[in-house]
Amino acid sequence: MKKTTSILTLFIVMISCTSNTIYKKPDHLLEKEKMIAIWTDIYIARGAKHIKTKDLRKNINYIPLVLKKHQIDSLQFSESNLYYTSKIDDYEKMFLEVEKRLKEKQEIYNPKSDIDSIIKDPKEKIRNETLPDLR
Repeated sequence: MKKTTSILTLFIVMISCTSNTIYKKPDHLLEKEKMIAIWTDIYIARGAKHIKTKDLRKNINYIPLVLKKHQIDSLQFSESNLYYTSKIDDYEKMFLEVEKRLKEKQEIYNPKSDIDSIIKDPKEKIRNETLPDLR
């Protein structure tokens, strides 16, 4: 009896912890594709926050510029984001696409070169170095 009660209690706790709340669709819901583009830009903006500008300033919040670029306000973004978070499977797919786009951008801006400045074989490095003239 005690074992059955503990299993039943565990089952009830597990069911109560899962959320099946789907929020009401906002009036000005952003499309998934646009949300993916916005989140991609937000991650880039967050990464650039600690990079120094030409006039040596850093810790600049670029998020308002992202919202301006996409011609939306923060309320519209927040409502759309809240709606999509309630549909976790769709939200996860969106962020997988965001990750894919960020990796593509990383490859564009940081291409892997066939000619590497670091020689992998240390013996090859020694052979290629010129010895100083000791005369």
